[in-house]
Amino acid sequence: MSSENFDVEYVADLARIKLTPDEIKMFQTQLGLVLEHVAKLNQIDVSQVEPMAHSFPIYNVFREDETRESLEREAALANAPQQAQGLFIVTKVLE
Repeated sequence: MSSENFDVEYVADLARIKLTPDEIKMFQTQLGLVLEHVAKLNQIDVSQVEPMAHSFPIYNVFREDETRESLEREAALANAPQQAQGLFIVTKVLE
């Protein structure tokens, strides 16, 4: 896809961004450079490259799960503004 075929005004409208004519021209030029770079990347032969999620190995750095002592219910609820039947009472949140 060339930058001439990419409608910057349409994308800006989808993103609810108002652009001036100068900004549209600037973004069209910048987008053209990005698309040229992507076209160069598409020319590279990657048939021998194994697909991967990360460019380097990632290892789990989390600690092991261990059972530990926790707060007593009364201590956990001590500063609760509202509580009932050993539970926190919070206001209902609806959107």
